[in-house]
Amino acid sequence: MGGHPMLLIGWAVLQVATFGLFGFDKARARNGDRRVRERTLLLAALFGGVGAWLGQRMLRHKTRKEPFRTWLGLAVGLHLLAVGGGVWWVLG
Repeated sequence: MGGHPMLLIGWAVLQVATFGLFGFDKARARNGDRRVRERTLLLAALFGGVGAWLGQRMLRHKTRKEPFRTWLGLAVGLHLLAVGGGVWWVLG
């Protein structure tokens, strides 16, 4: 039971890092600089789904871009399923 807080901390770090990656890409877009690949953003969303979702909503980043929106929704959904399954496994 002693390792669970570390899992929660690791999960939180992934959320913050993913949100930061979305923020970084948004700043690059505003400045006309080289962007983060969509593939990289989506991969980050698999591990930091909540951070990706918040990054898209709060930063208004890639909200109208299809098919990115659909793929992001899928990645966030898979992330949440994995987290839910992990919580069920640890607590169950």
